[in-house]
Amino acid sequence: MPEVTLREYGAAVSVPLPPSTGRALAASGILQSATPDPAREGHWLLRAGSRVGAVRAPGGLVVRITPKTPVSRLFFLLGFSLNPARAWRDSREGTVDTGTYQDLVPAIAHAVERRIDAALRQGVLQGYRQVEESGLVVRGRVREAEQIRRHFGRTPPVEIVYDAYTPDTAENRILRAATERLLRLPGLPGQVRQRLAHQRVRLADALPLVRGQDLPRWQPSRLNSRYQPALRLAEAVLRGLSPEHRPAGSEPLTIDGFLLDMNKVFEDFVTVALREALREQGMTAHLQDAHHLDTAGLVKIRPDLVVRTGDGRPLAVVDAKYKVEKADGLLNADLYQALAYATVLGLPEAHLVYAAGRQAERFHEVRGTTAGPSGRRVRLYQHSLDLSREPGQLLSALREIAHRLAGVSRRP
Repeated sequence: MPEVTLREYGAAVSVPLPPSTGRALAASGILQSATPDPAREGHWLLRAGSRVGAVRAPGGLVVRITPKTPVSRLFFLLGFSLNPARAWRDSREGTVDTGTYQDLVPAIAHAVERRIDAALRQGVLQGYRQVEESGLVVRGRVREAEQIRRHFGRTPPVEIVYDAYTPDTAENRILRAATERLLRLPGLPGQVRQRLAHQRVRLADALPLVRGQDLPRWQPSRLNSRYQPALRLAEAVLRGLSPEHRPAGSEPLTIDGFLLDMNKVFEDFVTVALREALREQGMTAHLQDAHHLDTAGLVKIRPDLVVRTGDGRPLAVVDAKYKVEKADGLLNADLYQALAYATVLGLPEAHLVYAAGRQAERFHEVRGTTAGPSGRRVRLYQHSLDLSREPGQLLSALREIAHRLAGVSRRP
């Protein structure tokens, strides 16, 4: 089976492809660009963007996209967002077991299998589920309206509804779906594939999910506490799978695989970690806080995080950017966006957090602006978070940023 390996935001790679496969990749949106190579007939230039993982395109081509961030660090970012309360207390709690695998797909498959195995160690969780069916005897309650509609009131059969104690629960359905989807990914090591197949057998009494439908909902409780780490990771996997892409005016494209959007992974980590740090200081933070730029309410804006005081007043605003600062340290569009947030919220400053940069922190004072009782110019702060640092160091850096956010009202 043909394969091509790309690097996140790396240089374009020229690959021989049938036109149909090239067009499918271009239409799918999983790559930053897919265009015919003007220098080589029958070749396409493929360039990866922020999505990492592996997919199988029409024609059998396997596209692997390796992340710039080490896999172990990537899974710390992901694991922290999935279980922030425990990870904030101890950075080791946010670690996802990826074994010795350095590639994303084997690592995520290993991690999911290990967590499912731990969840099922005490047996498969069972629960009550409402069942509606036709039966020869009365069990539970008779569905009178259905009895009349389907059978004109005659019996048997009897239309009944009852609560069944069964392993066919939302939790088990999600875990089964995750194992089945991972088993279809290209490039799984044989040992991992064998263990995943074993977990699928253990979950065989749970019905498979219908492709394309929303994941079933489950509620955290004391009864499913041992399932929760596996469920959070399984849901992240299922949301990262790309079963179908439908460009406008065309038939759906079957592009099966697993992709993580590093923009989303970084944004979730930064905002969730800042929310936890601010909570320690008695502050509340709202993620994806919706506002409007204009008075008519036509132009929506949604900052990644807005810090609020106890009475609900906005105190600070943050936007996370999975970018590296330019050589001059300036990313003008980001600064304009931050200024818009500060203006709408009436704040004296706004903060941008980048994945890397030349300086840990810098700020710009905006000419012709004043905000707050101090009357000083609006400041736009740029913070750099070095993802190559150890987890504890990353969380310490975010604590420092949170301390600055909490102290906005006290600064002159």
